Amino acid sequence: MLDFLSDFWNFFRERKKYWLLPIIIVLLLLGTLIVLTQGSAVAPFIYTLF
Repeated sequence: MLDFLSDFWNFFRERKKYWLLPIIIVLLLLGTLIVLTQGSAVAPFIYTLF
């Protein structure tokens, strides 16, 4: 996993694609939020945001 992250970071550094980082971070946070709230009582409140 650490090897993947270092390769990913090297890709951003070499190709100057730093503007993609906020998009990827937001997508990861939203995915984590959906997975964690899938079976909980908070789920109906999360889905109203989208």
